[in-house]
Amino acid sequence: MGNNRLFFNHEQIRTMSRVKRRTTHPPYWHVLKNNQRTDEKISSDNLRFVQEVIQDKYKNKSPIKGSDLDIEKTEWDPKTKRSGVIARNIGVQHMWEKDGKKVICTVLHVLDNHVIRYVPPEEYAKSVIGAKMFKNRKPLGCLVVGAEASNPERFTRQYCSLFDEVGLLPKKRLARFIVTPNAALPPCTPLTAGHFVIGQAVDVYGKTIDYGFQGVVKRWGFKGGPASHGTTKFHRRGGTIGTGRDKARVWPGQKMPGHMGSERRFNRGLKIVRINMKYNIIYVKGTVPGPTNSIVQIFDTALPRRKFTEAPPHPTYFPPEDGTLPQEDIWDSSLHVFGSPSISV
Repeated sequence: MGNNRLFFNHEQIRTMSRVKRRTTHPPYWHVLKNNQRTDEKISSDNLRFVQEVIQDKYKNKSPIKGSDLDIEKTEWDPKTKRSGVIARNIGVQHMWEKDGKKVICTVLHVLDNHVIRYVPPEEYAKSVIGAKMFKNRKPLGCLVVGAEASNPERFTRQYCSLFDEVGLLPKKRLARFIVTPNAALPPCTPLTAGHFVIGQAVDVYGKTIDYGFQGVVKRWGFKGGPASHGTTKFHRRGGTIGTGRDKARVWPGQKMPGHMGSERRFNRGLKIVRINMKYNIIYVKGTVPGPTNSIVQIFDTALPRRKFTEAPPHPTYFPPEDGTLPQEDIWDSSLHVFGSPSISV
């Protein structure tokens, strides 16, 4: 009886090494997103009618400016958790410091981020993820942020209904960010690159490059066998995986061939060295998980010694109300700005 009870304990099963760490399908509690293609041929008149209906439905719905939102102004404190943003990894670019040292930076493009909804702590603690996350601690709220507005025809009716209350086009990307109540934002709030400041340390969350099924030499860095002197079909083998006597089995966690990559990882404590406010571009010092053109999430770092010491744009950045344009390109003081004089007499 005890063994059966242990077998059906899902928490115990999911922590076992034999269960897959990665899946290619969304969780079962997510709404079906992509619309299924049908073999029915739609005439040009019907297609034109569908386009007219979509235009009539969304022509008066546009993102609200920050100055038009009724946001309660709250004070920032060191324990505040702000929202993050969804960005696209454009690639790697070299920058140079004033002493001539070359720095590798990753270019991240902040997409058209908008807040879809805010889930209060009491409600989020009752959800599937919130119940596990806040099982033994004080619950926090959740902000659902969407990015990359797309054609509603590509999504199902259930997925499009998530954006009806907001009045926005369906977003291709959705993400959840845990926030404190004093950092909550109303729906339709835009999030830009100005959400962060120069010199700030951020955490970047993404999915690593998928290498597929690989052997032990590439996956774990094994040396392999000899190249000659009688070696037959053992050049890139892993060798023994277990012995007899007391062990007499393969231990859990043994390094063997298998799926490499496609893991969700954090890169913490990356410094922001440049922000382009015109194109919503953020330059971070170092590399981020994932290949070029992948989607990542950026938020304030969780490292204790790299957190804010001064108040950031709270709860987010809004353009000045007087209409003045912000500085277009902001550089860190340690970098050399191209076009500026490098020698002063």
